[in-house]
Amino acid sequence: MTDSPKQLLHLVFGGELKSLDSTEFNNLDALDIVGIFPDYASAHMAWKAKAQQTVDNAHMRYYIVHMHKLLDPTGDKH
Repeated sequence: MTDSPKQLLHLVFGGELKSLDSTEFNNLDALDIVGIFPDYASAHMAWKAKAQQTVDNAHMRYYIVHMHKLLDPTGDKH
């Protein structure tokens, strides 16, 4: 069995904000769930692509959520 890198799951999602000075979304039903990625590098590539596609809409924001930190907040190895 080969040793593979530890999965560090990341979620990329976005949507239109109610205002530029908050992180509250205008319509939760319209959130764009881009996907879940096995590492930060691939999540960042997906985030960058989506952010560039929506650059003309100042209210549109995409985020990367470090899911691995939510799944194991202490960072303890199991």
